[in-house]
Amino acid sequence: MTAPLAERIRPATLDEVVGQPHLLGPQGILSRLLAAGHLPSLLLWGPPGCGKTTLARLLAEKLALRFMPFSAVLGGVPELRKLIDEAGKVAALGQRTLLFVDEIHRFNKAQQDALLPHVESGTVVLVGATTENPSFSVNRALLSRCRVFQLNGLDGAALTALIDRAANHPDGLPGLCVADAARDPLLRMSAGDGRRLLVILDGAWALTKPDPVDAATVAQVASSPVSDHDRDGENHYDVASAFIKSMRASDVQAALYYLARQVEAGEDPMFIARRLVIFASEDVGLADPQVLGTATSALLAVEKIGLPEAIYPLTQATIACATAPKSNTTKSYFSAAEAVRNHPGASVPLFLRNAPNELMKQLGYKDGYVYDHDTPEHFAGQQCLPDELLGQKFYTPGPFGFEKDLAKRLEWWEARRKPRS
Repeated sequence: MTAPLAERIRPATLDEVVGQPHLLGPQGILSRLLAAGHLPSLLLWGPPGCGKTTLARLLAEKLALRFMPFSAVLGGVPELRKLIDEAGKVAALGQRTLLFVDEIHRFNKAQQDALLPHVESGTVVLVGATTENPSFSVNRALLSRCRVFQLNGLDGAALTALIDRAANHPDGLPGLCVADAARDPLLRMSAGDGRRLLVILDGAWALTKPDPVDAATVAQVASSPVSDHDRDGENHYDVASAFIKSMRASDVQAALYYLARQVEAGEDPMFIARRLVIFASEDVGLADPQVLGTATSALLAVEKIGLPEAIYPLTQATIACATAPKSNTTKSYFSAAEAVRNHPGASVPLFLRNAPNELMKQLGYKDGYVYDHDTPEHFAGQQCLPDELLGQKFYTPGPFGFEKDLAKRLEWWEARRKPRS
């Protein structure tokens, strides 16, 4: 009983694995591969506590493979080579080996390359476990030799099944009883992590038994809910993406939630502030030009005052961005840039050039230029694009907010603009 609860009640068969029906259900891809007696090298990608290590052990047992675990955190290439040499020796005796590499994303390129010939030759069946997206964390050569199977975080039904197993398993928590009011916070604070659920449950039962586990004790043991947000992994970008897209969708409630999720997980507030400045120009733009000023002021405020007070300017800028009319017409830059690439040598019209000396004046530099402020309406109506680009339009005002006024101005100017010979 000194072992952690998660270890004591670890599933003994694949049928006991919960939360992964897309892999282990009747039509699941792993179920079908096992039925065919075939297991390729594969990568198990999923959040913590979803059963990656357990699944690897049970796959080895199902196909009578020798299970050889290895931690990418604790071991390096010399230790790995020793294990592979050992696998080669037992292979000569007719025993295949499943090499399980936990946290495989922590291997550098050289370490991952060391696996390639042995995966290619079939010396070992590689099963790697990772919480990071393999397309970013595993090199392409190794990735091309493995199948990738994604495991889900455990849902409410799967977590409830773990509570029942803890109560009924002979090595679990005899007499365990969880009050109905405690189940919801227990599931929420586990955040899809089965291991965390069992740690909280074990601690709460130790404090309340023989009375039922109550919600207050769950909250006390859990200390604080966990977030799957991180500062440099895939979830970092997932949450940041959700933050931006919620503001773009004008869903201010969701935007505030994802703001809080980043801040509470320890995200760098300057990262958030920079995203707000970009958004204010890219997605709000001239529909409400003041929002860029709000976001830029928030960036400066965050830099100067830091957390926790920085949550106020961050929140103000988030609300301003989410509730503003939207326009992405600042992307008109890319149309202009394409014109530059298509006409790299387009000449600046002579009348727009400076004439700092007499020779340039004789060549026609600045000849015909009209200073707009000298005209009655402060508009001379001259066309300024190079000859090759006359008539092209890069910017068209959006239909919302301040850009409606800009559209009227452009219409007035264009109606009075003079043709150029």
